Amino acid sequence: MAGGARAHALTTTEVVRQRLQGRRLDVGGTIFEGLLVLALLSAIGVLVTLLVDVFTDGLPVLLSRGTDFLTSGLSSSPERAGVAQGIFGSILLMLFVILLSFPLGIGASIYLEEYARDTPVTRLVNTVIRNLAGVPAIVYGLLGVAVFVGALGGLTGGRTVISGGLTLAILVLPIVIITTSEALRAVPTSIREAAFGVGATRWETVRSHVLPYAAPGIFTGTILSLARAFGETAPLIVVGAIAGTFRYSADNLVEQLKGPYTALPTIIYGFARDPDAEFRANTAAAIIVLLVVLLAVNGLAIFLRNRFERRW
Repeated sequence: MAGGARAHALTTTEVVRQRLQGRRLDVGGTIFEGLLVLALLSAIGVLVTLLVDVFTDGLPVLLSRGTDFLTSGLSSSPERAGVAQGIFGSILLMLFVILLSFPLGIGASIYLEEYARDTPVTRLVNTVIRNLAGVPAIVYGLLGVAVFVGALGGLTGGRTVISGGLTLAILVLPIVIITTSEALRAVPTSIREAAFGVGATRWETVRSHVLPYAAPGIFTGTILSLARAFGETAPLIVVGAIAGTFRYSADNLVEQLKGPYTALPTIIYGFARDPDAEFRANTAAAIIVLLVVLLAVNGLAIFLRNRFERRW
């Protein structure tokens, strides 16, 4: 009996080994794998084609003009037009996102995950937040026009930097909440139980154990949200970013924020709409600048994630 059981076990082990080694041809699995590879190659091909087209048109502008393209303002002449005002405007808009979306989003997710009870109301709030994350960006632009430009125009000044920044902050707020919540859920329950077991309060547990452990995921999610806000165009066009430029001679910060504005994505949109063929090269050059900024932001997210992961 013992010999028969041993022989049966060897036979089963051999069958499993053959399946893992792929000696039996799985036609359906092979076809599915081929379709996945084809989809990947198609996506990479489209991406490479777009990048080659952009760099072919834009690199000569950047190489010939150098930093002049980055420091020049808007102009009707393609030889003098630059993206300095767009970069400055995008930085101001991102300050609104950092100061509003990040504290509110991280705080809301901490409350929902660590303090709120599992009730129908809490589940409804989570569902609404996830649905809001999938709303098209243009809808948030319409919201910004109705609320920040229209209803609160007396405070924001209408189509100003304040309205644009608040619109972008609302746009990425659900994404910040979701990414932070996922990072908090990834923290093992045993860490919380160990903290409670030695007498720590809930706030001490969250502050000293949960948040440091979830920091890599939180940093990654928030910085990627910032990158998305930096590249958004449709909401800013609706709120009025394409309508004007910055007045560098503003007497104070409030006047600066309530003046006409532009941003890097909307400058790209404006260059692309210009009937002058020479602006096409400027469009490609501005796209390269935007891609470099986005890659730098994504690289910062990866750096922070790896740094905090090594500490834990």
